[in-house]
Amino acid sequence: MRKSNYDKFPATAVNGELIRGWEDILQTLANKRQASDKKQFICVIECYQGTYLEEIESHLRASAFTHVIKSTNYYKSEASIEAMTHPWLTDDRLFGRLAPLTFRDFLDAKGVETFREKIQQTEEDLLIFGPGAAYLCEKPDLIVYIDMARWEIQQRFRRQEIDGLGVHNRQEAPSAHYKRGFFIDWNVCDQLKKQLLPIADYFIDTHVKERPKMISGDLMRKGLEQTAHQPFRVVPFFDPAPWGGQWMKEVCDLDRSKQNFGWCFDCVPEENSLLFKVDGDLFEMAANNLVFAQTRPLLGAPVESRFGQDFPIRFDFLDTMGGGHLSLQVHPTTQYIRDTFGLCYTQDESYYLLDAEEGATVYLGLQTGVNPDEMISALNKAQETGEPFDAERFVNKWPAKKHDHYLIPNGTIHCSGAGAMVLEISATPNLFTFKLYDWGRLGLDGIPRPINIKHGAQVIQWERQTETIKREFINAIEPIAKGEGWIEERTGLHDNEFIETRRHWFTDTVPHQTGNGVNVFNLIEGEEAIVESPTQAFEPLVVHYAETFIIPAAVGNYTIRPYGQSVGKKCGTIKAFIRFKA
Repeated sequence: MRKSNYDKFPATAVNGELIRGWEDILQTLANKRQASDKKQFICVIECYQGTYLEEIESHLRASAFTHVIKSTNYYKSEASIEAMTHPWLTDDRLFGRLAPLTFRDFLDAKGVETFREKIQQTEEDLLIFGPGAAYLCEKPDLIVYIDMARWEIQQRFRRQEIDGLGVHNRQEAPSAHYKRGFFIDWNVCDQLKKQLLPIADYFIDTHVKERPKMISGDLMRKGLEQTAHQPFRVVPFFDPAPWGGQWMKEVCDLDRSKQNFGWCFDCVPEENSLLFKVDGDLFEMAANNLVFAQTRPLLGAPVESRFGQDFPIRFDFLDTMGGGHLSLQVHPTTQYIRDTFGLCYTQDESYYLLDAEEGATVYLGLQTGVNPDEMISALNKAQETGEPFDAERFVNKWPAKKHDHYLIPNGTIHCSGAGAMVLEISATPNLFTFKLYDWGRLGLDGIPRPINIKHGAQVIQWERQTETIKREFINAIEPIAKGEGWIEERTGLHDNEFIETRRHWFTDTVPHQTGNGVNVFNLIEGEEAIVESPTQAFEPLVVHYAETFIIPAAVGNYTIRPYGQSVGKKCGTIKAFIRFKA
């Protein structure tokens, strides 16, 4: 196993001032009040769901602001909010339906009206904070935004430290928290965030307890604009899994004392963090800030036209080397995900094998002549009785080796077997996996993981059997172009999928063009490579083996070549972008 040079904390260097600690942050806000000649000064501190409101409140009440008001005091009753959200959350353990709610629905209309009238009738200074604070006061004198990335929110779920919007539910299972966040809370917060990103005066990072950092709104917007015009990486995060392996521990330099790491999310802006390096320190935020604030420069006009402010390409790792099989699973069809869950598109995907042990396998597609009723009956029997499901009787099991590429459009039954290191290249909706069989094991919490045979049976594409899979879904690789020191191959995805992938093998400089769409890469071979601008339009980015990196559409022309230890050696990249056919 090679020595790790994987960078777990990539950051965009941005010139500007960073204010550290509650004392200096609150003094900065107080100075803004003192510099104002207004009789009444109103400061709003909007907070994303998942922030430590108790910590924030304790410091605000010790500040120079006499009147500190918490937004949640003006929410509807918890019973009302539970009744309002339940139809969207449903009784399903995992899945709900995307709710069309805003902070207007959470706040008590009469209370808000009364509060706004009081503001107009008094000349006293006010500091309003919490989720929805900016909705309470429509014309504040100062707007501060406290952001929170979803991965950190999930860690706080697991530690039972935070509640959902308007409910006291911190004792619930993390899966219930995630469901509420995904289908309700995060969308509510993001709608308001989009309005505040262009106008907020300050942004505060409270990802580390009692160590807040603040930058100006102008610096935030400058940093986002800069990032959207140069190659960059988001902050990867790693998680154990019941099937998890050992490969990432070494390659990504992770905690060797942990039992395993199964997941790595290295390009999911909805959940990853983005880091700025400001004044010698790191400032953390949700990566989707970049998608919201710099949609067109990042995604490109054609991608924006199709996907709006959704980042449509996901890269992640599935490590089963020294681990076990993933669950046998299927993803919903586009119509099913629209009708059932309210999402616009589904999770098409592929498995690119970064590495594989001898004897590694991938389960993909159905055996020729499979009987649907017989297979679903066998799955249900395994679920009800605990008896093993004879997967190989119904599902193809293919030998897998390093650099193979398996294409998995929605509705295709699949899973990675043990002994594989998968780079999963997929569309972004990341909750919608229908597990059909989990090999009789328990989750990390000691509870059987949810099985979704009823959903899965509705979407399996039964015609995708052995010969079709072999012909269309496995290593559909064709040469596209070549130059001095490089060759380009098309490796997928399937014609039913909207993502295109290209693989480059190179010992010299490879020319690239974004084609007015965002490009996502992983360095699949070689110690390191460098991304450069032919016109020096951006600072070069050095990337290391297995790192995922993003090239915004606005970059246009760029090159990639071996760097450092890889000079004179063969390197490889896999590149994904949105396919648009005339």
